[in-house]
Amino acid sequence: MEDSYLSRSKTSLQQALAWYTGNKRHWNSPGNPKLQAQTREDIQSLQKSLAKINHNIIHIAAFGLVSRGKSSVINAFLGEKTLLTGPLHGVTKCPKSVRWTPASGTVQIEFIDTPGLDEIAGESRAAMAKAIAKEADLILFIVAGDITRTEYTALSQLLESQKPLLLVFNKIDLYPEMDQQAIYTQLKELDFKKRPLVRPEDIVCIAADPAPVKVYIECPDGSVREEIEKPTPQIDALKLKILQILNREGKFLLALNSLIKARDAQINIARKTVEIRKNQAEALIWKYARYKALAVALNPLAIVDVIGGMVADLALISALASLYGLPITSHKAGQLWFKILLSFGSLSLGELLSLSLSKMMIGMGYEGLTDYASSSLLQAGVASYGTYLIGKAAQKYLEAGSTWTSVGTSKMIEELLSQVPNDSMIYRFKR
Repeated sequence: MEDSYLSRSKTSLQQALAWYTGNKRHWNSPGNPKLQAQTREDIQSLQKSLAKINHNIIHIAAFGLVSRGKSSVINAFLGEKTLLTGPLHGVTKCPKSVRWTPASGTVQIEFIDTPGLDEIAGESRAAMAKAIAKEADLILFIVAGDITRTEYTALSQLLESQKPLLLVFNKIDLYPEMDQQAIYTQLKELDFKKRPLVRPEDIVCIAADPAPVKVYIECPDGSVREEIEKPTPQIDALKLKILQILNREGKFLLALNSLIKARDAQINIARKTVEIRKNQAEALIWKYARYKALAVALNPLAIVDVIGGMVADLALISALASLYGLPITSHKAGQLWFKILLSFGSLSLGELLSLSLSKMMIGMGYEGLTDYASSSLLQAGVASYGTYLIGKAAQKYLEAGSTWTSVGTSKMIEELLSQVPNDSMIYRFKR
């Protein structure tokens, strides 16, 4: 099942990228340098999302205050001191990424090491954390003792990113067994607005860079000498937990976060496009509204009014999509038109048909109804206003990035979330 969704997610991203980078994107409207500049980062985001799936890259971000051992945790996974660590506060000055390939070799993990959250000013810290959490598939929040108010606030903010999170209690070698248990109990009792987003099984105790210890060695001559020995990192529990998560829901995580990032990029592209081409779109909507009003007023046949009006509305939706350079097929334009029409109770097909019949009956000589000219003008007004509303509603749909097609990113996200296992970390964020 996971492989199927991963494959379909890849297809969705390939189609989106092919459209937004294809030559036909603005085939019916002039290129706009401002629009191209504003959407460049969003196009790159789509490309990164596809590359993430193609290369099976899981991003794990490590957060925490200064001196909690974030870099040491990552170094312990790598088996070498790749990231700088030291006794001074704030050795990590900016986010850094390093790759680690588990023994299975089927997936690559990219660790993201972040600066201490208490080193950065409030707004900048929140922006940095939000940006990195958006890239992450899994978050490690590292503490080294009783949790502080600053840590609690930062942890609560990270949980708002709706990403699976492990709470890592590092440096347990510095605490006696009794103190370890007391701190672990405190961590289990953390209250996040009554939401069970961090459960006891999400808390892992480790010692990524144990403090040196004195050892006494007995020499052959019977004397004893003292040496300083560096214990090996105690991170097996964390390594096992991460591998369990990846085995159970890694592909779901990979597909879901790639799709979410791509969906947000598509919505950004659509929103910017709609804004920049606002005046052109307004003129286009009114042009179709005027043409439809004129055609309906002059035509005496009811069935032609209805069919002609439908064709005009479909043409308007397609013209708007073409103007914006956003993906929509003729079939999808028809579905959208029907949904919009059903939502306008006062502008239903029945009303339009009754006005057409009224006009036709007058034209055939029936007495007791309003004259033909009045009926024609009234019908033209209704038809014109209906087309205007359909155009405005179509704008809203297109502004959503047309992500709800059968393989659109929003549709894929909805289907994927409906299939995640109930015992998965993703399931807790499903709502």
